[in-house]
Amino acid sequence: MSIGRNSSIHMSNQKHLISIIGPTAIGKTNLSIAIANHFKTEIISADSRQFFKEMQIGTAAPTAEELNAAPHHFIHHKSVLENYNVGTFEKDALHKLDQLYKTHQSVVMVGGSGLYIDAVTKGLDYFPQIDPTIRKKLNRELAISGLEPLQQQLKSVDPQSFENIALNNPQRVIRALEISIGSGQPYSSFLKKDKSKRSFKTITIGLTAERAIIYQRINERVDLMMSNGLLAEAESLRQLQHLNALNTVGYSELFKYLNGEWTLEFAVSEIKKNSRRFAKRQLTWFKKTEDTHWFDFQTPVANIIATISQEMN
Repeated sequence: MSIGRNSSIHMSNQKHLISIIGPTAIGKTNLSIAIANHFKTEIISADSRQFFKEMQIGTAAPTAEELNAAPHHFIHHKSVLENYNVGTFEKDALHKLDQLYKTHQSVVMVGGSGLYIDAVTKGLDYFPQIDPTIRKKLNRELAISGLEPLQQQLKSVDPQSFENIALNNPQRVIRALEISIGSGQPYSSFLKKDKSKRSFKTITIGLTAERAIIYQRINERVDLMMSNGLLAEAESLRQLQHLNALNTVGYSELFKYLNGEWTLEFAVSEIKKNSRRFAKRQLTWFKKTEDTHWFDFQTPVANIIATISQEMN
């Protein structure tokens, strides 16, 4: 594509993040590699399960061949023994993007973890550090007097939160109260505040298919994982099954088999069922992502690249 002098100046100043979203097993990895190779750039993973090096088969992480096809970041860089949350990932990913933008006009981000993607593209709501004794006091009040007095206190200090949060959830009420009391400002004032401005423009590409096709692809992927050794991988992690990172689809079901609670056949059928449910939740989340260019999963890559190139101008 020929670019006039003015638009080339424009493009040299504007950095782009090409974010590829979609449900599990839809083909995001292959597309991300094709796009990264076309734009001669690198890939950031925003799949929170693929961060952990011990979980390779059950997270459908890129194969060694795929990892060699384009430079990847945030794949198997942590252990399940480490605490790693979305806030830390946001900082790490933005730092990595700053580095990559020194030598690249665009970077590809791919993954199925909606919150982690949003953290990079939009930023998270940030709350001030609060004296922990405030929460302890509120929990004591809850135990002694019940939830209603706390609800009324919230109505007094933050009417907006009183109207909007789940008032029957004690944790939500106490969280809103501790922020309001500890900061001297309503909890609601910290929500959707000016989130950090991003130095890049995000171009979001969504892959989708008819639900029956997505479900079929998921079922086939689970069978492939099992033939690739998922059971042995779960067995090697059995002693760590209490860890939060392993409380996830593909592992928790096999732990129940290994613990003698389920048959293997039933465990595999549950992995498929829970993966389908996960895909449904992903689609619900991603459908709310504004300005997404949606494509059927069989769309030629050239068509998708043409849309991205248009967005870059």
